[in-house]
Amino acid sequence: MNLDLNTKQRPELKKTIGRLGFFSLAFGSMIGVGWITGLHAMFEKAGPVGTMIAFVAGGLLMIAIGLCYAQAMQILPVTGGEVAYAYKAYGTGKAFIVGWCLAIGYLSVSAFEAVSIGVVISHLIDVNAWPLYEIEGSTVYGSHIILAFLFTGAISLINYLGVGIATQVQTILTISLIVFAAAFVVAGCSQGQLSNLEPIFGNWEFGTPFAGILAVFVTVPFWFVGFDTIPQAAEERAEHFPASHLGRLLIMAIAGSTLFYLLVFLSVGMTSRWPEIVDETLPTAAAFRLAFGSPFWERIVLTVGLIGLLTSWNGFFLSGCRVLFAMGRGNIIHPAFAKTHQKYGTPTVAIIFSATITFLGALFGKHAITLFVNVGAFCIALAFLGVAISLPKIRRDSDIEQSLLNRLVPWIAGAGSAFILLAMLLPQSPAKLSWPTEWGVLVLVLLGGAILWKISTKVRNEIPEGRRRMLILNEKDK
Repeated sequence: MNLDLNTKQRPELKKTIGRLGFFSLAFGSMIGVGWITGLHAMFEKAGPVGTMIAFVAGGLLMIAIGLCYAQAMQILPVTGGEVAYAYKAYGTGKAFIVGWCLAIGYLSVSAFEAVSIGVVISHLIDVNAWPLYEIEGSTVYGSHIILAFLFTGAISLINYLGVGIATQVQTILTISLIVFAAAFVVAGCSQGQLSNLEPIFGNWEFGTPFAGILAVFVTVPFWFVGFDTIPQAAEERAEHFPASHLGRLLIMAIAGSTLFYLLVFLSVGMTSRWPEIVDETLPTAAAFRLAFGSPFWERIVLTVGLIGLLTSWNGFFLSGCRVLFAMGRGNIIHPAFAKTHQKYGTPTVAIIFSATITFLGALFGKHAITLFVNVGAFCIALAFLGVAISLPKIRRDSDIEQSLLNRLVPWIAGAGSAFILLAMLLPQSPAKLSWPTEWGVLVLVLLGGAILWKISTKVRNEIPEGRRRMLILNEKDK
């Protein structure tokens, strides 16, 4: 379907996603591969127990944020989720800020996976070939670039062929992930020792256990983001599936991913003495290799990591495309982003754009993994804050029950999101963004958003506000 500014037709995506598809999108997106590639940094900062405390606190905050989403989805079950909530509450400008931050957050995860695919596969088979250049002492291999290109192309093709295929693949991969993960978690906890968890609060590199826990806690938005794939695709739910059920699936996915992370951290911490594995490239896999003296369990862990990488990559790629589609459909950015394929009903321009950014991110190599995590976490936390402050306004004219819990949830979610943002911005904070790299990238992201907003002025002014409301919110053009 080509978007015509002069027609009254509202571009739409196919409605095929059911309950299992939505749960797989959210849970599979949240798990990812960070528990393999990023574990060493978390254990060094906070230790196994400190990391678990940070993730319990983070999981509770995500549930509060998730409850905001659950209410907002019931009111506005449309593609783009946060873009629609911010537009309904505060108008076009705020919708762009939230949408841009969310798109960058999603694409940073997608680029993170593009870098990680070569790292994970190289531990299953030796693919470290054709060294091209170094960034901060980290070699970027031509073979890794080729893998990133091939897998980015595969993810793009799956999403191009239709959301039905994308969610079917996601469901199969998510079920496989749960089965394989259960196997190594049981093996690690049954054969490990609690004494291996010491020192339980890390190396105290930040001075106190609390500082280390805080440093892990502020990255939680990056590790937990993925539940919001449900509101991104809410408009694509199957005809028989009521919007009121989406919130339950979202909370179930957050609770399930929190449990997954805690069990993985516990099993890895118990399996081997963690100070002996944190210098490994993939400490989670190394812990099982050293503990069992066999590559079998290491390969099981890496297989789970590879599956998690693909589920996360697929989910975030899908969601990033939906955010761009929603902004294009509302003429917040160029309406070309709202162009959909006539046969498959997928946002073709948004897919091509997302694939390009993802692949370019892979060119920065392993050194960029931490950068993607921290800058992505900041952008995602900012988007979460936008949802929290939007909810009270969009809820006023709805039939949502005004219970004490429902009134408190936006305040809790907003305070938690604001705390994370401050912890990353304040110079004296142990969780601050690093200078100049992470600050430099964040400034470029904000500058890129400002430029995109400026050059989109003409297309924003081509339609009246009533028409935009209809396009974004599916409300009557007044």
